[in-house]
Amino acid sequence: MSSHHIVRDDQEPALIIANGAACQPELLGQLLEWSPLVVVLDSAMERVMELDIKVDVLLGDFDRDFNPKKYQTEQFPIEIIHTPDQNKTDLEKAFDYLIKRNIPAVNVVWATGRRADHTITNITNISRYRDALKIVILDDHSKVFLLPKKFEKWYPANTPISLIPIGHVTGIHSSNLFYPLQDDTLTIGYRTGSSNHVAQDGIVTIEHEEGDLLMMECFD
Repeated sequence: MSSHHIVRDDQEPALIIANGAACQPELLGQLLEWSPLVVVLDSAMERVMELDIKVDVLLGDFDRDFNPKKYQTEQFPIEIIHTPDQNKTDLEKAFDYLIKRNIPAVNVVWATGRRADHTITNITNISRYRDALKIVILDDHSKVFLLPKKFEKWYPANTPISLIPIGHVTGIHSSNLFYPLQDDTLTIGYRTGSSNHVAQDGIVTIEHEEGDLLMMECFD
């Protein structure tokens, strides 16, 4: 797989490669082509090296006898960031790093699949960064992101869409969904908005009053 950097000046989202299940090469290639900055978590570095990807930043706690120095030559130039704080996941620390660099948006791959606890944590932690970083998690089956209070986007008819509350979300209204929501409440573990779909070609509008609401655009 080739390098990246078709764009400049951070006008496109950065890319974080975590260490969950790999996505299809086509998806990863598309994201690399338009990513001005590629950050790889230490646990995924060997897998990334096997794909011949140019890495800009290697970040992690470097535990389990991980030796970052070997990549200084193989991936030159590369920035190596040691983040030993065990109170945060390496993905959270990567988000913090991007915020410090004033990068406004990031796509994340390899963050789902494999261990269920990692998948759940990676997805639900998006809400913590609502006001600091626009985060999109992608895999071969879905695109996940946190909704603003009012969301509008054009979709073709029958596009599968799921609305997943992080905790408790109130005052939800929708238009152009097959199963409409009118001043509804969703609560994780009790009632969610999974397996809905777009009613007809056109704009889908979703509004909510309180809480953190995830959108999943599904591709299956």
